[in-house]
Amino acid sequence: MPHPYGWLSLLPPLVAIVLAIASRRVVVSLLAGILTGAMILRRGNPFLAIADTFEQHLWPTATDQTNLRIFAFTLLMGGMVAVVSRAGGMQGLINLVTPWAKDRRRGQLATWLAGLFIFFDDYANSIVLGNTLRGLTDRLRISREKLSFLVDATAAPVAGIVPLSTWVAVEIAQIAEGLKNAGAAEDMVPGVAFELFLWSIPYRFYAIWMLVLIPLIAILLRDFGPMHSAEHDMVTRGTSRGKLITFSAGSCDVPALWYNAALPIGITLGVLIGLIYQTGYAACLAKCGADGFAALQAGERIREILGESDSPLALAYGALAGLATIAGMARWQRILSWNEISETTAAGMKTVFPALAILVTAMTLSGMTKGDRPKAGEMEYSQKETRLYTGVYLGRLLLGEKPGNTPQVDNRSRKPGEDDVRHERGVDTDPTPKSVRRQWLTRLLPTIVFLLAAVVAFCTGTSYGTMGILMPMTIALAYSVLGSMETVDVGHPILLGAVGGVLAGSIFGDHCSPISDTTVLSSQASGCHHIAHVWTQMPYAILIAAVAVLCGTLPLGFGVSLWILHPMGVIAMILVLFLLGRPIPEREL
Repeated sequence: MPHPYGWLSLLPPLVAIVLAIASRRVVVSLLAGILTGAMILRRGNPFLAIADTFEQHLWPTATDQTNLRIFAFTLLMGGMVAVVSRAGGMQGLINLVTPWAKDRRRGQLATWLAGLFIFFDDYANSIVLGNTLRGLTDRLRISREKLSFLVDATAAPVAGIVPLSTWVAVEIAQIAEGLKNAGAAEDMVPGVAFELFLWSIPYRFYAIWMLVLIPLIAILLRDFGPMHSAEHDMVTRGTSRGKLITFSAGSCDVPALWYNAALPIGITLGVLIGLIYQTGYAACLAKCGADGFAALQAGERIREILGESDSPLALAYGALAGLATIAGMARWQRILSWNEISETTAAGMKTVFPALAILVTAMTLSGMTKGDRPKAGEMEYSQKETRLYTGVYLGRLLLGEKPGNTPQVDNRSRKPGEDDVRHERGVDTDPTPKSVRRQWLTRLLPTIVFLLAAVVAFCTGTSYGTMGILMPMTIALAYSVLGSMETVDVGHPILLGAVGGVLAGSIFGDHCSPISDTTVLSSQASGCHHIAHVWTQMPYAILIAAVAVLCGTLPLGFGVSLWILHPMGVIAMILVLFLLGRPIPEREL
């Protein structure tokens, strides 16, 4: 079945992206993209398009239960951080860290380490780190642009590769769908999917090398592009985004108490982790029963719990618990009255309203451009009245998949056990043109899917959606060009490179997209202008993507070992920082 909208499905995200970059009015640009999509869905009728923009797209997104809990988490965190700051917690935390993080180098390293510690959710990473460390980085004259980059660069990459995070269930589920498309037996899918997830971690070059780039920049104190200008202005003139940076840690007569920040944040994280476990555990018992759950191995239990957990609920109640904690502490210590606590909470919530506006519109556009894969017995493009299927169109355009046709396992190239050397790395020695094309497709497959995932994530602003669109067809295609489920080992480097390429490429595109939710959260939580964050982060993201292709996915396709690729990638990053980067002048703080 042909795509219902073809190239027109690309227009809404392109309109939003171009207008956001040109005008720096993100909400207006996103609304323009949404209206463009509604016009396409309504065949150019402006009246129906305007009505659908609100009734079919914006309102369902704003009132979705999952989204509401994410919005509540954002508001509550804004209120909590405001009360913590006014109660002297932020200044106390800064004073506690100051003996070690006493210069710009250590300040950046401390932010990086904190980002590695909050590994279980990218939203929590962005919001907690940005709001908590803003005062420290201001004092050390680290620009807001650099802080938002440090926050964003440790959010999705960490959550995406750590086996204990809210991302794991999504990634494993999409890998499982790909295995089913490739013809895997139902009983082997769960185990093989988790194996592919684990084995693919070293092949996610972009995510890993982005986490390596941060300490290299901090240690060498070299930046390039717009980030260098932002850092230079902050160090020499104390300005960021053209404005003087000030940080209010409360009244002068308020004592600086580090536990007024550490305890509420610790309570937030504790409740968050506890509720993730509790909701996941209860859902697992309801799904497979007490006996079935008890029969699972320890690792399988953890995977099931993470997969069935309600992370938005955990985020919302974790933030509520943190706010209640600091409110009680501030009143018990007689630092603030109940009226002052309520006023401060409201003021803190007000500061995140711009982030909520961008989140609602970004989520709406992302929902409009996606389209779920058809379920059993369901017609293809069954949601075409409200969905543009932008990612499906891009996938078929670039991967060459014909409409209505899923790549099938190719068992005709050889019989099991025949000419194993020929297929050891998925490369056919048959000199026919068809075989030569297959060889090149095999070698370039990790690179193709990495770049394709980046394009889809950039246009749609969602990593999850990109994984859901591309992972099933990518794994099926990988098995098709390599051999079959029976002959291709789970540890095959091309297969793992393809899986890692989708997962890493989706994060790269997400990092560059101005309509990405995590990009929005990182900039808003760090107090940085959103477009300034996008402009200063993009050169670093492109650098790591280029290194990931030239020193990762491309040589991987030609048989180069990981033991060579990873050191080669680190060396390449160091060389680029010395060639393009310029040192930032140090000054006494």
